[in-house]
Amino acid sequence: MIHALNEHVTLNNQTKIPGMGLGVFQIPDAQTAEVVKAGILKGYRLIDTAQIYDNEIGTGIGIKEGLAAAGISREELFVTSKVWNNHLSYDETIHAFEESLSRLGLDYLDLYLIHWPGNEAYLESWRALEHLYQEGKIKAIGVSNFQVHHLEKLLAETQIVPVINQVELHPKLSQKTLRDFCAKHNIKIQAWSPLMQGQLLNHPVVLEIAKKHHVSAAQVILRWDVQQEILLVVKSVKPERMKSNAEIFDFTLSEEDMNALNALNEDLRVGPNPDTFDFK
Repeated sequence: MIHALNEHVTLNNQTKIPGMGLGVFQIPDAQTAEVVKAGILKGYRLIDTAQIYDNEIGTGIGIKEGLAAAGISREELFVTSKVWNNHLSYDETIHAFEESLSRLGLDYLDLYLIHWPGNEAYLESWRALEHLYQEGKIKAIGVSNFQVHHLEKLLAETQIVPVINQVELHPKLSQKTLRDFCAKHNIKIQAWSPLMQGQLLNHPVVLEIAKKHHVSAAQVILRWDVQQEILLVVKSVKPERMKSNAEIFDFTLSEEDMNALNALNEDLRVGPNPDTFDFK
């Protein structure tokens, strides 16, 4: 369990990743540079983007400006992007990576993910990621939105175990079976949409726990993740919200609190189902 915003966790290839990061999903490219720079200045050391977000150029500008303003080196920042998996071939994945790297203005990525499994069309993409990793262009490779059966196929037919599975995860979708499988294979779980796109912020159970600890509803949910050793990608465009989201290390949820939050699970998604998502 991390105890500070910039504390790192060791992945299965010994790469170290910040336990909590800033995501830029649905932020317009023109606004992204300002958001990323602000995040770096607020202490975030993990920046998460993707090819499909269409804001890698702004992310790259924000990284450059943020590093300069904070007086830190590129090596102190952890940058993630993702290949859009619409039946990508090996060559198309290599090309997509090179384009992302160019848009970001970087020499390497710390983590590159297959964004969605599609209908079983991810093995060639993964082999391309393995090649890029072995060439040293990526420090670590992983997947996003993979369910147990996707991971079973990947592990059976490829060489390198993903370091991370980034999935929708929050108290209404706790993903316990998937988390147990990933733990067995030393694959870290990283949560996207940990606040259920804000839908949990007015839940009576969450509000009651927040009142007891004199914190916000968002802080309760993020703390729930941290205490279960779930890595986090949290989106915010407001510096004050970035700061608030990171202030979750001076209180502890009790076993009773955790049980109450765990009991909210309904296997309810706000994002697409990985088995039925239409990529066309």
